[in-house]
Amino acid sequence: MTAPTPPDPSLLLQVEDVHKSFPGVKALDGMRLDLRRGEVLGLVGENGAGKSTLMKLLTGIYTREAGQFWLDGQPLDVKGVRDAEQRGLSIIHQELNLVPHLTVAQNIWLGREPLAAGFFTKPGRQTARTRELLDRLELDLDPNALVRDLTVAKQQMVEIAKALSFDAKVIIMDEPTSALNDTEVAQLHTLIRRFVTPRTGVVYITHRMPELKQITDRITIIRDGQYIDTIDTASATLDEVISHMVGRAIDTSARPVNVRHDREVIMRVSGLSTPGLLRDVGFELHRGEVLGFAGLLGAGRTETARAIVGADPMSAGEIELKGRKVVIHNAAQAAALGIGYLSEDRKKYGLMLNLSVEHNIAISSVADKFSQFGFERRRAMAAAAQDASELLRIKTPSVAQLAKYLSGGNQQKAIIARWLVKDCDILIFDEPTRGIDVGAKEEIYQLLNRLAGEGKSIIMISSELPEILRMAHRVVVMCEGRVTGTLGADEATQESIMELATWRVSEQREAA
Repeated sequence: MTAPTPPDPSLLLQVEDVHKSFPGVKALDGMRLDLRRGEVLGLVGENGAGKSTLMKLLTGIYTREAGQFWLDGQPLDVKGVRDAEQRGLSIIHQELNLVPHLTVAQNIWLGREPLAAGFFTKPGRQTARTRELLDRLELDLDPNALVRDLTVAKQQMVEIAKALSFDAKVIIMDEPTSALNDTEVAQLHTLIRRFVTPRTGVVYITHRMPELKQITDRITIIRDGQYIDTIDTASATLDEVISHMVGRAIDTSARPVNVRHDREVIMRVSGLSTPGLLRDVGFELHRGEVLGFAGLLGAGRTETARAIVGADPMSAGEIELKGRKVVIHNAAQAAALGIGYLSEDRKKYGLMLNLSVEHNIAISSVADKFSQFGFERRRAMAAAAQDASELLRIKTPSVAQLAKYLSGGNQQKAIIARWLVKDCDILIFDEPTRGIDVGAKEEIYQLLNRLAGEGKSIIMISSELPEILRMAHRVVVMCEGRVTGTLGADEATQESIMELATWRVSEQREAA
């Protein structure tokens, strides 16, 4: 550790020589950061680099072992989350932190409800305050809507409104756009610019590299818990940022070729409909193909995947696997038929946070690979989990570590590892790189290409068009619950995909 550094009164927030360890992991090692007044500072690094750990230290969720924090030139020693909020530090976490059965208004003012006679909440005043806040932020939300009935994107907007409801000096945004489409991202950026003044600032954590150019003034890069550099956004190139992040150059120019039509059709879906959204969805999946699904938020991509694996009921339609009709009632049946499904919501539908990384990876394969005479073959489970962990470079001191202690991106890798161990013929990945840094993304891309080369068939749902164009042999485009077109790799562009993604039902009828 270095000698104490005096605070710089010209800075809004200053971090110097901060250290933090967890069992078997040095999370932060001499970390530094400075946020200027009126600035949006990008903070980037690979998964496990220490970004979220630093933010949790700043907002009182964790306690630092050494180092100094200053806010407005004054020492900052936060005692907890509420203390951080009262001091002007507010954080929007990567994982949503809302109460599903409460309304939008109740979530925003939770613990700060307006009271009548000092004892009872005044719902009318709370609703009015919420509506005033939402109108000021230009957010299209109903104060009385239950959070559990909102889309992930709308829930993210509730988190943003909650953070902005405090009289914050510094707002920390940890992957705030991971569930947002381009329109909602632009709306968020407008909110940020409206918030930033000579007395406020934003720390903006993202894995979406183009966003750095869109919203940040400077970019701080960290790697393996250590500070690497801070560069001006205007003069920086994204290749330079990526190289600093991962310590190596990455070629992002590769494109797939069209899949050969004479390859075996391993899955055929026809006439797939569900109550309320999907109508007559049909497509074919070939052996060794990466089939991309694109569309705007609410187009029906996730609902199609969930219907295929039995998570949502079908009202009509057929599914054929290798020419044989099948009926799938749940994800376990899908897995037994060789279909693995990675949900876009890893915390709700994917991970068991209080179980080990080993169990999370091996859980779907226990019955057919890791049991004998009714007993688990623990050594075989541990060996398979370790091999998969090393293949995907999951950052953990041991596969015995609880999954809840992994970073968000490494949790995502653990679920992918589960289906690698299961050795499914068909893999359905819904937003497989959400929350994963650019270096890890490249590893996932290489892995998916290798799996396809080995004959696995992959459905890849992604909101990032560059990712779809990078990976998909063909692209199925959806709008309003229908398939509006299928494009080969040689004809798919961002423009052609967006044209089909906005081809509404009324326009389809007119064209017909």
